[in-house]
Amino acid sequence: MSQTTSFQLTHFDPIIVADIGGTNARFAVITDYDVNTNQFSISYQATFPSAQFQSFEAALHCYLEQLTIDTPKRACLAVAGPIKANQVYLTNLGWHFNSQDLKDSMRFDELSVINDFAAFAYAAPYLDPEQNIIIKSGQAEQTANIAVMGPGTGFGAACLVRDADGCAVMSCEAGHISLASVTDLDQALIDEMRTELKHVSIEDVFSGRGLARLYRTMAKVRGVTPQNLTAAQVSEMAEECDICDATLNHFCDWIGSVSGDLALTFGALGGVFIGGGILPRMSDRLLSSRFVERFTEKGLMSQYAGQIPVTLVVQDNIPLIGAAACIHERYQG
Repeated sequence: MSQTTSFQLTHFDPIIVADIGGTNARFAVITDYDVNTNQFSISYQATFPSAQFQSFEAALHCYLEQLTIDTPKRACLAVAGPIKANQVYLTNLGWHFNSQDLKDSMRFDELSVINDFAAFAYAAPYLDPEQNIIIKSGQAEQTANIAVMGPGTGFGAACLVRDADGCAVMSCEAGHISLASVTDLDQALIDEMRTELKHVSIEDVFSGRGLARLYRTMAKVRGVTPQNLTAAQVSEMAEECDICDATLNHFCDWIGSVSGDLALTFGALGGVFIGGGILPRMSDRLLSSRFVERFTEKGLMSQYAGQIPVTLVVQDNIPLIGAAACIHERYQG
């Protein structure tokens, strides 16, 4: 378990934070917040294979047993699963717990459980600009809404809603919005996908399985018999396979339109932050694509969209930062 030096500028009650996914359960303690750098101090980090435990409570107890400080009384958990009322489900692990029961049994004074994209939204104002990549320049309004989104296993999105009185996160199911066409090629691809899918959603293209589907569809539209490739193989073969190369290029182009649509939907004049497990691995291709052009092409709202900055987030520990921010924001002002 690693330990880092924390800032001691003002009194800060430590926060247990967690990032719980299907593969790993990551824990840490937020020991301080530096108002000058707008950064949290992340200490006592530990990562465990999720499959090692029968329940979340077992994983949490394992972590707390290793802590060399008194157990903090505040906690926030970022989980990759649905949350309904106090019921938390991690379907890939078969874990289920009640957050109120967990709070009581652990004797926490405060406990919040949020999904991973809500954590991304909370984290957005606390990200380090020097660690991330500007995809589209712009002028962010400091008190305006921020949109976060990204393709990974699925497609996630959320909005940090801000006004003079504070902020809150709006979660959504943007991945299941109908995917819109802008170009003739977009429409041809959607028409081909509709031979297999009754409803073509954003996630049907902009996800791991979606990238593989886009490759197969691109091949058919071009009159080529597709191979049975995974998303990783499509990326690996891009230099030697014209269809793979065209697929990745169009993925980057088309997600510009999708991101611009969601930026308008959320009124994201505070900026758009893109994450997920796919685009950070192809940042050069994204930068050389038509992403910016397609993000901005919004008819009467082109000038509105044109002022919105877009950042590709590649820095580590986003769920942990977001979990800390969720608790920290309640005490601002």
